[in-house]
Amino acid sequence: MKFGKELASQIVPEWQGAYMDYNNLKKLLKHILRFRQQNGVTYRARTASPKRRVTMYRAFSGLTNRYNYFRAGSPRKNDDEVILVGSVQQEDSENYYQTMFLRSSDAGGEHELVFFKALDDEFNKVLKFYKEKVREVKGEAEELSKQMEALIALRIKVDEPSVEQKFTSESSSGYSRPATVVAPKPGPRMEVIHEVEMSSEGTSGDEPIRTENRKINTGGFKPASLDVLGHVTLNVNPETPVSTLRNIITSSKSELSFSREELRKVEEQLRQAFAQFYQQLRFLKSYCFLNMLAFSKIMKKYDKITSRNASRSYLDMVEKSYLGSSEELNKLIERLEAAFIKHFANGNRRNGMKSLRPKRKKERHRTTFLLGLFTGCSIALVIAIIVTVHARKLLNHQGREQYMEAIFPLYSLFGYIFLHMLMYGANTYFWKRYSVNYPFIFGFKPGTELGFREIFLVASGLSVLALAAALSNLDMEMDERTARFQSLTELVPLGLVALVLLITFCPFNIIYRSSRFFLIRCSWHCLLAPLYKVSLPDFFLADQLTSEVQAIRCIQFYVCYYTLGDFTKRSVTFLENRTYKIFIIIVAVIPYSSRVLQCLRRFFEEKDKSQGANSLKYFSTVVALVFRSIYDIRPIPFWRILATSSSGVTTIFNTYWDVVIDWGLLQRNSKNPWLREKLLVSNKAVYFVAIVVNILLRLVWMQLVLDIEEGPFLHKRAMVALVACLEILRRGIWNFFRLENEHLNNVGKYRAFKHVPLPFHYADEKIM
Repeated sequence: MKFGKELASQIVPEWQGAYMDYNNLKKLLKHILRFRQQNGVTYRARTASPKRRVTMYRAFSGLTNRYNYFRAGSPRKNDDEVILVGSVQQEDSENYYQTMFLRSSDAGGEHELVFFKALDDEFNKVLKFYKEKVREVKGEAEELSKQMEALIALRIKVDEPSVEQKFTSESSSGYSRPATVVAPKPGPRMEVIHEVEMSSEGTSGDEPIRTENRKINTGGFKPASLDVLGHVTLNVNPETPVSTLRNIITSSKSELSFSREELRKVEEQLRQAFAQFYQQLRFLKSYCFLNMLAFSKIMKKYDKITSRNASRSYLDMVEKSYLGSSEELNKLIERLEAAFIKHFANGNRRNGMKSLRPKRKKERHRTTFLLGLFTGCSIALVIAIIVTVHARKLLNHQGREQYMEAIFPLYSLFGYIFLHMLMYGANTYFWKRYSVNYPFIFGFKPGTELGFREIFLVASGLSVLALAAALSNLDMEMDERTARFQSLTELVPLGLVALVLLITFCPFNIIYRSSRFFLIRCSWHCLLAPLYKVSLPDFFLADQLTSEVQAIRCIQFYVCYYTLGDFTKRSVTFLENRTYKIFIIIVAVIPYSSRVLQCLRRFFEEKDKSQGANSLKYFSTVVALVFRSIYDIRPIPFWRILATSSSGVTTIFNTYWDVVIDWGLLQRNSKNPWLREKLLVSNKAVYFVAIVVNILLRLVWMQLVLDIEEGPFLHKRAMVALVACLEILRRGIWNFFRLENEHLNNVGKYRAFKHVPLPFHYADEKIM
């Protein structure tokens, strides 16, 4: 693999603008090469043979390098010197490295001047970014250190009831009495946490304190004081219903209760904070290494093209700069590893490093094999259903109308889910192809995110189950031997739903448990939208549910079909029930109401006016849905006018929001006219086609109010299913460009890590 592709595959996607622009520098080198080839410019080629022959007569320096002819720091005279690299002090006290090209008078020298100017700009950009990030992580390390001091003191307080801290202090001097330890009880945690205040009034620092079972010497470590507990409170993050209500009623801070449950929650929060911080340090270390390697590669290419010896001087400068010589990051990584292993892994390095370093996702051939198997089975089942329908002339059967009214809605539910999973699988494929970091955006646990193969595998497995159930239902109904088992035949769809729910809520670690539980958790957050802190996966899932209104209505149909009606006779008289029609409206409104509440919470928490406008958008959709549903129940001109006008307004509002806000397109003054500044897809026509398709599919809203309910070859139920499928297709297109815009926003702000809330709040920073 060429280095350019290797670099692109290993960079942190959100920092891609901060890496050395390797491809641009390669283009400049190609310009130099093209100029030399066109003008026949040749430099004195370096021949290795004479030099190699001369070196054969030198004294052997030994395998341990006994003789060192070029001592560090001694200047070397080089008659073929090409460049001089030095640092220039700028007004902001930052060193700016500048290269002086000494052969500018040579033919093609102006092209090489351009190359070195671009090279200096790239190096200074990389160096500035690296310094800023190191400064940031040092500040975060200080904050984590303060959090750890509070945690250790809390551990001592909770695990050692005999450790009593006297918080009384003298008002004149501000002096606090040291903690007193009285015969600490043996426990597994105290063997690891050495930061315990062991000094007492009758014991010196070097004298061991004897207990019943062990001897602890305090001379080898810094004692931990419990004074810090008097200056900290717990941060109450409004992420759950209880914490949200507590935050509203009382305040965002709470006093310590010194309970084991509280200690467990604090430890879990700090464990996550340490793991996230360690990931940030590893990314920063990788950033440094990849850029160092990129400068080495590009300078060697320059030497190869121009037959000069400029790489040594430039790379010496790179190595002596802050980028190549600073050891702060490596020391910080070592200290963090040691602290995490000691305090969160009970001294077990293997378990500690396993928690710190995310697992790499392994590609399994079994997934590809099963995907092919299930896809082939699905195609075979579709062919079998088509053959059965035509062979038995079911399209002209007298029970066709009853089947479409009673059975078709039951199986169409799985069709909607299958199509949505198919679109999501296609989204993940294109996100990965265009380097959209969707696992980070959605907040998946590293190594547990599903790729497009896994999603297609689940979708094909569901299609096999649904098609097999539909075929068996048809076969059992038409076969004279099983026709009398009416109840068993009609229970097949219900059994399929029960099987899918059983797999979804299965607690065992099978069939992508992590992803299943992630989906369940996000669904629960959507259901209780105003009580949970809104994250991107939550409102993204709520947006998906707004396109699955017909699927939710199918669930309502399931409940009523098997409880209110006589399913053995395929009775659907409940469809005319007034209560059922009211619930049709309520069910359709639920996903949009969830989005309204999510937007309102973000509006009050983040003080973002755009979220207020977004809530109005979804509220207008709720109003349009209510009027449309009422018109469906009572098709009179008054309700038709209200349904038409409200649907038109919400269609325009939603279309504008999709294209301008969610996708970030139609920017008039951008370098890509009527699109945006940065595009991941090089073919600009794709964006214009997506805009047109989104507008056309948004007009599906007008399908009901225009009385287009039945096509020439389609039943009314089939027409509703077709419209629902078109909305799912539109949502799949929306998903790609919505996440592309989110990714570009992260790239613009170099936002590569999620914020992990810290447990402790220091009331007085001066105590540190």
